[in-house]
Amino acid sequence: MKKMLLPILLGGVLSATAADTTITITKRYLNLPVSQQQQRAYMEYQANGGEVRRFLIRLSPDPEYWVFSDMSAYQGKKVKITYEGDGAGLRHIYQDDRIAGQDSLYHEQRRPQYHFSTRRGWINDPNGLVFHEGEYHLFYQHNPFEREWENMSWGHAVSKDLIHWEELPVALHPDKTGTMFSGSAVIDHNNTSGFGKPGQPVMVALYTADSPEKQVQCVAYSLDKGRTWAKYGNNPVIDSKAKWNSKDTRDPRVFWYQPGQHWVMVLNERDGHSIYTSANLKEWTFQSHVTGFWECPDLFELPVEGMPGQKKWVMYGASNTYMLGSFDGRTFTPESGKYYFSAGSIYAAQTFNNIPASDGRRIQIGWGRIPQRGMPFNNMMLLPTVLTLRNTKDGIRLFSVPVKEAEQLFAPAGKWTALTAGAANRHLAAFNDADRLRIRATIRLSHATDAALSLFGQRLVAYDLNFNMLNGMFYSPQNPASMELTADIYIDRSSVEVFFDGGAFSTSMERRAEPGNRDGFRFSGNNITVTSLEVFRVKSIWPGVK
Repeated sequence: MKKMLLPILLGGVLSATAADTTITITKRYLNLPVSQQQQRAYMEYQANGGEVRRFLIRLSPDPEYWVFSDMSAYQGKKVKITYEGDGAGLRHIYQDDRIAGQDSLYHEQRRPQYHFSTRRGWINDPNGLVFHEGEYHLFYQHNPFEREWENMSWGHAVSKDLIHWEELPVALHPDKTGTMFSGSAVIDHNNTSGFGKPGQPVMVALYTADSPEKQVQCVAYSLDKGRTWAKYGNNPVIDSKAKWNSKDTRDPRVFWYQPGQHWVMVLNERDGHSIYTSANLKEWTFQSHVTGFWECPDLFELPVEGMPGQKKWVMYGASNTYMLGSFDGRTFTPESGKYYFSAGSIYAAQTFNNIPASDGRRIQIGWGRIPQRGMPFNNMMLLPTVLTLRNTKDGIRLFSVPVKEAEQLFAPAGKWTALTAGAANRHLAAFNDADRLRIRATIRLSHATDAALSLFGQRLVAYDLNFNMLNGMFYSPQNPASMELTADIYIDRSSVEVFFDGGAFSTSMERRAEPGNRDGFRFSGNNITVTSLEVFRVKSIWPGVK
């Protein structure tokens, strides 16, 4: 790969502690050398005296890995680059139409093969999940310049099937108001905001701008299907620090409330979720508050399966605990909860806005807090799932299963019935070293009180019938006298997701073998029977990866 070195010494100043240069952007990317051993310092871009883009980076002349900055918006412009740290790393920055490491992209040792992960840098909360004109948009909290948390921006990817993703340039960058914390996106079909033209749907993002002093709520909009964004000139639209005497006021979740013909915002504030309403996405009125949640709210209505005409509203927070209740457009009234339906690595999950009525699904994506050790990227998104309400022995509860679109990835590799644990282990031995796999199993306990499935010593399934504990959480089957447990297990290079008993409970975890353990897959438990066992090979979602 030929490196287009920056003309650092032409019109620029280079020293041991600070440097600046002015260049003309002719390629799509600036490739930036980074080392975790280097101290963070601020870098700035400024084109033709315009707005300054400022971020922290560990620029290094001896890089552990490379990150990149998409310079599409600066093409043909002269950009002044200033770095406040050790200027030696600036000599190694270069322009190119490919990112450094492009040849090995998606082939990296711990790259998730059927879960979304960003090309470079850190990701956390999914933001702005919205469907529009045939595309699912996934925005997410993102540090483009390091594998650790910092420089919160909105990364962006799109998909036509919820499975195969194309990563786009960063949508929202930090500005003078603050860094770009979590939020949501809507399609303003009727142009209530006035950002578009009559009859032209507008994509509008509501987000939190975080600064050392406070958190405020802001608006941005896009007229080209999310490819480019403009921030509202009168931001912020909500500044409620004084009301709550708390900096914690963030993560606006916005949707259109059809019965009242107005917009609703659920906003985490201090000790719970506040409800605001608006006619135009710019001017917001406080309505009510529900305590007992922390961060990343969601609120939506679902029918109860098997109970015609029965619907419930679901409110939850970042931990995926939820309440059921009613909602009149201004006040959520809890009726039951809090419950949980998912645990483990999942955090800050969000559901999609604007899913067509002909589809009708409530689709969720959660952040998988799965470290990608030694990689130039970190964390991932979990599989998209469909949420439903079902009537159970304990009352109405939330269920979660992977979207049907995921089925295209799986090819049958084996199917068996009525196996002893030993026989099941022998069948699975052929798959011990698979980097990705799906396993469906039903385990029946006879006079056993516990059952497990491990992979190189790590327990993927751990059920204690005596104490009603499943993977560390209390769990009671729908049939209290049942001796069976079903598990649908999705194994990727660095993660494991397990959905139990048709989605009644799910969990996720980092995939980590015990040091030196060579047992491979191993069912265990006193006199258990594996009544059914299915194994599927899994295709990669990334181009060029087999």
